[in-house]
Order: sequence, then structure tokens, then C-alpha cells
Amino acid sequence: MKREEAPGREEFPLFRPITTRWMDQDPYGHVNNVEYYSYFDTAVNQHLIEEAGLNPRSTDVVGMVVDTQCSFFHELTFPETVEVGIRVTKLGRSSIAYEIGIFRQGEEKPAALGHFVHVYVERATMTPIPIPAHVRAAVEPLVMG
Repeated sequence: MKREEAPGREEFPLFRPITTRWMDQDPYGHVNNVEYYSYFDTAVNQHLIEEAGLNPRSTDVVGMVVDTQCSFFHELTFPETVEVGIRVTKLGRSSIAYEIGIFRQGEEKPAALGHFVHVYVERATMTPIPIPAHVRAAVEPLVMG
């Protein structure tokens, strides 16, 4: 994806701030690529915990990550606060596809753009199930119009 093709800040209905950590840096002095995936997980799960009331330790229903991808446009460093934009690109029967933009604070174009898919399963059997109503209600406002 070319940088000019990346969605801008205005295309994300929700943002979650995350502060980079000392340990996120690699020997080259920038945030290592693997840390971006942690930011995806943190932002999406924080939203689900706060808005859908999910408790990762005790809920009978689990959103399992089955697909991720990330395109990088420019580096991030420590210390800085990044703003993680979240939008839903597909809300299916048992899965949710997210697009996640990692933005430097106040910047219009993302430093990275990610794709992240949850499939909802019953914890005990790991069998796919329909997305629970409270989860669906928490993510519907994030669906791209």
C-alpha cells in the first residue's frame, strides 16, 4: 500500500491512546515491528472490555485472533504517545475484521496500518459461535459506513 492510499485519521471512528515503552525499541532505536501487533491487541481488547463488558479471564466466549497483517509507513520511537484508530471492515456471523491505524499523536496519516480478525468461539470447546449481542452492539458503531 502506498502511503497516500492509507486512510486518514477522519476515517476511524474510535481512538485509543497508547504510550510507547522503553522495551518497545529495538537496537535500531525505533519501535520494533512486533510491538505494533501488541498495540492492535491492546486497543481492540480495551474497547471490548470497556464497551462489551468482556472479562478475558472468565468469559465463556473468546475472540480468537485468526489473521493479522501490518503495513509500515514510518517509524515510531520511545517516548511518545500513539493514537490507535479502530474501525470494523466486516461484521460477520462469528467474526469481526478490524482495520487499525497507528498514528503519531496529532498526525493525519498513520505510521502503520493493520488488519486484525477475531473469530468468536466457546472457550470450553473452541468451536465458533455467533458473536454475542453485547459484543456486536459494542462494535457496530465502528463499522465503516
